[in-house]
Amino acid sequence: MITLAAIEAAARRIGDRVRRTPVLLDGAVGYKLELVQHAGSFKTRGMLNKILVAAEQGLPASGIICASGGNAGLAAAYAARELGVAAEIYVPVTAPAVKVAKLAKLGARVTQAGNEYAEAYAAAVVQAERTGALFCHAYDDPDMVAGNGTLGLELWEQLPDGFDTVLVAVGGGGLIAGVVAALYGRAKVVAVEPPTAQALHAAMAAGAPVDVPVSGVAADSLGARRAGSIAYETAVAAGLTSVLVDDQAIVEARRRLWDDYRLAVEHGTAAAQAALDSGAYVPAPGERVIVLLCGANTDPADLA
Repeated sequence: MITLAAIEAAARRIGDRVRRTPVLLDGAVGYKLELVQHAGSFKTRGMLNKILVAAEQGLPASGIICASGGNAGLAAAYAARELGVAAEIYVPVTAPAVKVAKLAKLGARVTQAGNEYAEAYAAAVVQAERTGALFCHAYDDPDMVAGNGTLGLELWEQLPDGFDTVLVAVGGGGLIAGVVAALYGRAKVVAVEPPTAQALHAAMAAGAPVDVPVSGVAADSLGARRAGSIAYETAVAAGLTSVLVDDQAIVEARRRLWDDYRLAVEHGTAAAQAALDSGAYVPAPGERVIVLLCGANTDPADLA
């Protein structure tokens, strides 16, 4: 598990380069609004920390390379632009057009390869080896996870009366690994995944990370074929609770977040809310629950 000291160091390193995102409280449920983070997701925290750590040793002239379903690439492009570093982002051809357009707007070179994240990842690794660019893994990297963990640290500071549980949507596991490490011994963290993209759930059942098929409405952001080693090891060490929510529950939760709060989130992000709405996770009486809303890079046209 990533240490709390590493997360605290990441918080000092990235400082005010990230937004301190608000918390919305509604009765016994709270919402951590990380969807308003720079570049539209939590991944900006991890990418900034990763690049800043590498910069301490000297970044290659060829800059950075990242493979992404969309959000990690947006975070890498944003962080690279802010730090004056060249960025090349590999995404699958199935990446949402809104994310691809935003990548270009952030000044990154965009290369589309393969039909899913795993294929874009393989192409990006080859390119990084060829050019000498710094490869920034989207989720299975200790500096990335430590940066993501600053979200959990910040949440704990924002709610001095505490809370009991945080619901976190999971793709490759870089976010939940950081949040668990930041809140270990303070609050329970629950992993939420669709059955059609259940990399961490399957890893916990198998006793090791395994390849899983990926499909469904949340595949663009929760579409890792295999959970990261850091996430798996953290989940085992923490005795993590893991639940599954189907596509219909995700679609309905995303609509409810819009109807009730006017929050336009990705389908992957809505999975965390779907755990509550569908009954996949049932809080105990008096349990204080935080739903982590981690990304907003979505086309809101179907919410109107």
